[in-house]
Amino acid sequence: MAFDSLSEKLQNVFKNLRSKGRLTEDDVKAALKEVKLALLEADVNFKMVKQFVKDVQERAVGADVMNGLNPGQMVIKIVNEEMIKLMGSDTTEIQLQPGKSLTVIMMTGLQGAGKTTTAAKLAGKFKQKGKKVLLTACDIYRPAAIEQLKINGEKQDVEVFSMGDKNKPVNIAKAAIEHALKNSFNIVILDTAGRLHIDEDMMAELMEIKENITVHQSILVVDAMTGQDAVNVAKTFDEKIGIDGVILTKLDGDTRGGAALSIRAVTGKPILYAGMGEKLSDLEQFYPDRMASRILGMGDVLTLIEKAQEDFDEEKAKKLEQKMRKNEFDFEMYLESMSQMRKMGGFSSILGMMPGLGGGKMPEIDEAAAEKNLKRTEAIIYSMTPKERQNPALLNPSRKRRIAQGAGVDIAEVNRLVKQFEQMKKMMKQMPGMMKKGKRGGMGGMFKGLPF
Repeated sequence: MAFDSLSEKLQNVFKNLRSKGRLTEDDVKAALKEVKLALLEADVNFKMVKQFVKDVQERAVGADVMNGLNPGQMVIKIVNEEMIKLMGSDTTEIQLQPGKSLTVIMMTGLQGAGKTTTAAKLAGKFKQKGKKVLLTACDIYRPAAIEQLKINGEKQDVEVFSMGDKNKPVNIAKAAIEHALKNSFNIVILDTAGRLHIDEDMMAELMEIKENITVHQSILVVDAMTGQDAVNVAKTFDEKIGIDGVILTKLDGDTRGGAALSIRAVTGKPILYAGMGEKLSDLEQFYPDRMASRILGMGDVLTLIEKAQEDFDEEKAKKLEQKMRKNEFDFEMYLESMSQMRKMGGFSSILGMMPGLGGGKMPEIDEAAAEKNLKRTEAIIYSMTPKERQNPALLNPSRKRRIAQGAGVDIAEVNRLVKQFEQMKKMMKQMPGMMKKGKRGGMGGMFKGLPF
């Protein structure tokens, strides 16, 4: 998971602060020295780290903090606030033209950053908001780039405009806009070519596009795993062609976090979205406050709730709530819960957003093994008859043997699943009370009642 190493180091620093009854100025300085080292190891810009630590220290050694009831927590609060400030206090949206006017978005970046996939992910986000989007294949150099965009566009149910690889990108862009205006599209997304390194040809091509058509938003896609290189790329692109915002990809990987913490401060440009996986749905709005919470091991419950609300079908949610109120939890619902777990990104994704489970506290999860276990569980449930799934009380030893044979597993695995199911059913008995605390009919309400 992203930021694991940084999160672990910072949490160890804060653990020492919390254990102290009162703080001296030396305590704060010693803690901030560790924070400084952790940030530098995370590949955060050196000048920024120096300023960050200076700002925190000035606030942390004030009389109100030193004499507070819980000075350790006050210092953590200050670090959190300064980190949010570093990444840009406000969440920034991609600026669209008013009403039904056409908005042209140009995607730029180096080859390998995930630009083509991100263009399709972004198109899906806009489609969810009711926009009519046209993806445009302007990368005529990279083998299979056009085909990749077409495949992803089809998956997102978004039209892809292509003129092959024999036309100049600027002419493809012009034709795409003409097509979009004739067919009432709201948004055109231009997927431009990248190179392995910044070069004059790439910049000249992007400048030619901007000189010949009106580009409303130039978005730079950068690979978060490249650390300070990502920041340098952002700075160069902004100086050469001008960018309006950044999308960070591969934040789910083994990234040290330097890019996320440095880009806004170095370039002045906001981070708009974060790519959190390979699926076309794995693109999250970038919230500086939530990212700071994740880095500091405080969790990101709001994003978890939003994921649940996005992925849970409203009608299914109501039926689920009614069944839970009547204590009618069955294996059909068990299957549905596994399906929702997958949609929300799997175990690691969900646990990574839980308070106290970031960084070193995050249990190691083998996603491949977890997926294998899910498939075995599904095989067992699908080997039951519809009546057995709806009424687990029917499962006597002979039925369990038949189910085990049908699923190709040992009967012990069937017994284990039934036992897990009974435990889950007991837990579900408590859910209706939790739901009452939340919003009526929404799965977000269920999360509101949980003790985190």
